[in-house]
Amino acid sequence: MAEQTKEPKPAAAAAPAAPAAPAAKAAKGPPKGAPQGGKGGGKGKDKGAAAAATDPSPKVRDGTPRMQAYYVSTVRPRLAKQFGLTNPHQIPQLVKIVLNVGLGDASKNPKQLEAVVDELGLVSGQRPVVTRAKKAIANFGLRAGVPVGVRVTLRGPRMYEFLDRFIALAVPRIRDFRGLPNKSFDGRGNYTFGIKEQLIFPEIDYDKVEKIHGMDITLVTTATRDDLAMGLLRELGWPFRGETPTPMAAAAQGAATNG
Repeated sequence: MAEQTKEPKPAAAAAPAAPAAPAAKAAKGPPKGAPQGGKGGGKGKDKGAAAAATDPSPKVRDGTPRMQAYYVSTVRPRLAKQFGLTNPHQIPQLVKIVLNVGLGDASKNPKQLEAVVDELGLVSGQRPVVTRAKKAIANFGLRAGVPVGVRVTLRGPRMYEFLDRFIALAVPRIRDFRGLPNKSFDGRGNYTFGIKEQLIFPEIDYDKVEKIHGMDITLVTTATRDDLAMGLLRELGWPFRGETPTPMAAAAQGAATNG
């Protein structure tokens, strides 16, 4: 009888299965470290997927952009010789390019605002910034903080790549093109001009355009005089009105032949 009373003890051996209950609780909720790798990681992936269309920091495809290399090897020596600049820091260079689109009815038409943001992202390869009103103006029905435009600033390799594409691809698509103005300097070496249609950029799909609009483009240089800035842009192949620009590839080939 004593042996029969001891037989039920093996059933108690199943007791070690009780620790499985915490595992079930763990299955209901993520571990303590999960918010960083779980939900937080998911949000990071979503943001990365959203920015994949317009990479906020595109890398140079193959080394230095060709226009930047052309500036260093050809343009700088020419400018130093042309203007008699003995100090290399006096030679002008590009600092940044700013693309700005003004949208007066952006607050009333948010769909158009999103379309302009996407278009500037495709043109520049960089995520644009929505500009907002700094103060309220009652006469214009403007309140502080409402969106009034879109802007993007390019520096470094992306700046040279955009300038190369603009001169080689976008300018030939301008209607009735007779050259860009040569009197649009501000007296401190900066150059600003406007275009009437964003369709000149080959990255824009005509079928997806919400509304045709123009934009202002500003080239900021280190030049302290307008003649230095004009010489810099002319050597880069800028198509000024009344002049015949020299393509960058032909200029580089001529320099190599003369050298």
